[in-house]
Amino acid sequence: MARRGILIERLSKRYGSGDTAVLALKDVTMEVAPGEVVGLIGPSGSGKSTLLKCLGAVIDPTAGRMLLGEDVIFDGGWRVRDLRALRRDRIGFVFQAPYLIPFLDVTDNVALLPMLAGVANDEARKRARELLRALDVEHRAGAMPSQLSGGEQQRVAIARGLVNRPPVILADEPTAPLDSVRAMAVIRILNDMARRFETAVIVVTHDEKIIPTFKRIYHIRDGITHEETGEGRAFE
Repeated sequence: MARRGILIERLSKRYGSGDTAVLALKDVTMEVAPGEVVGLIGPSGSGKSTLLKCLGAVIDPTAGRMLLGEDVIFDGGWRVRDLRALRRDRIGFVFQAPYLIPFLDVTDNVALLPMLAGVANDEARKRARELLRALDVEHRAGAMPSQLSGGEQQRVAIARGLVNRPPVILADEPTAPLDSVRAMAVIRILNDMARRFETAVIVVTHDEKIIPTFKRIYHIRDGITHEETGEGRAFE
């Protein structure tokens, strides 16, 4: 059986009840394979943020099914006892802002998550340095976040998202604050890291600069996803 990254089947999210109920997601179905980067696009209010929060176990879906790898994590209700551990260990997050901890150096910003998961400090820092090397920011390992450029901060944030080797990364507008050159560099890094670590990556974006890089795109409108074939021309 082929490995699976993330699979979502008929996922719905309803806010409120009765006459005031709002169906933010309507039977969303999508699949992202290990090593694949897909785009999730759509206008404001279309359901992108709600879908990302459901995938990240931040809010509860109303109905549907979600799998990470071969594990069912949601099927009409959560099938995972510790959602905090699920988010920490199996889902990587990359946000529009890096949200680095200002009083920790670069290495410890990346190593903190595995430390919280019980990994020994030396091993956690070793993992962090390996990722910083892969992302070409190892030379900044001892720097504080305030000493980094915007592009360097985003690379450190990507390293933090990957450090627990999650099967899926959710990237929410990761290139929004960056110029064209840095935006393309971040997307190239996400593609490289996805292939290297066999991670399924979902990128929510409005950034027209990077949309042509995706081979597959899910366009969400009124809470319903429509799969589209992208150009994928930047990373052939």
